[in-house]
Amino acid sequence: MSTLIKERTDFADVLYEKKNWVARITINRPQNYNAYSTEALVELAAAFRQAAFDDEVAVIVYTGSGDRAFCTGGDVKEYEAKYTRTPHDYWKYMGLFSGYIESILNSGKPVIARLNGMAVGGGNESHLACDLSVIAEHAYVGQVGTGVGSVAAGGGTQWLPIFVGDRRARWMMMLNKRIPAYQALEWGLVNEVAPSVKKDGHFITRATPEEISKAQKGADGYSIDLSKLDEMVNVLCEELVDKFFECTRYTKQQTNFWKDFAWHQTIGHARDWLAIHYTSAEPLEGMNAFVEKRKADYRGLREKSAQGKAAEFPWGAYERSCSKCGAKYMPNEFAFCGKCGAALNGKG
Repeated sequence: MSTLIKERTDFADVLYEKKNWVARITINRPQNYNAYSTEALVELAAAFRQAAFDDEVAVIVYTGSGDRAFCTGGDVKEYEAKYTRTPHDYWKYMGLFSGYIESILNSGKPVIARLNGMAVGGGNESHLACDLSVIAEHAYVGQVGTGVGSVAAGGGTQWLPIFVGDRRARWMMMLNKRIPAYQALEWGLVNEVAPSVKKDGHFITRATPEEISKAQKGADGYSIDLSKLDEMVNVLCEELVDKFFECTRYTKQQTNFWKDFAWHQTIGHARDWLAIHYTSAEPLEGMNAFVEKRKADYRGLREKSAQGKAAEFPWGAYERSCSKCGAKYMPNEFAFCGKCGAALNGKG
């Protein structure tokens, strides 16, 4: 059937290349640190499905554009602009996100994450969905959900305990710490680390944070070079091509057992909870703070709750009504009616 072999080339946010038995899928939104938009999720799922169905593809390499980010998860600016305003649409969005993650899990082919830069939030979850992972030395991984008003329930809560153990998983998700490349290797989050920092044209091994910062700025003779990363990824591709493909596919399916089990036991619940949570103050404050480049008022919400106020609502519970025009369900912190402007006296 032509539907099974038809190749799409009109992607807007994704680059797709096929050569020598390898399909390379690149999320191409460097202006947003390769954060995926709603449309990008649709395109990514289509690209992985295309590679999965193509018998000329033995291995899939997944990466991001540039050298700053592999993927930084969902586009928080889009979340703030759209989903905090129409929370019921986030349930639909999570359906697309699930389809994207499952397109990696169910591709039937080994997927190598080429971590060309930071993999945070849904970006970390995306590389956890892959089979193998190679990280550039200047890159890092991590989760950010509890700092921006969300929960890492798109792979983080399900799979990090499997990868790194319970304590480390909680440490990553509750504290949102960055895990640098060699620590990620030690913890089993990646398979290999590729040198990527150069000084005066020569690779440095175990670059310091200061050297990485200079390399990313192109200062004092430092630079970022991803050629070693590509060499390591290409070696893995060559080795995987020279394996029996049906045995490889079933090995992936069997090895996915615990990932599949944890995923399907929790993702439906997470989808509904996150959609409901988008009606509350936490994502509204967290994502507006991100967009406005300020620190979120974490303690302000705690203080409201401690004072017996409804911290779930930005301006109090919807319990005031106007005796003049009859308007109902206004926040109890409002002094005047939002419809007619009359002064509000008391509650109810």
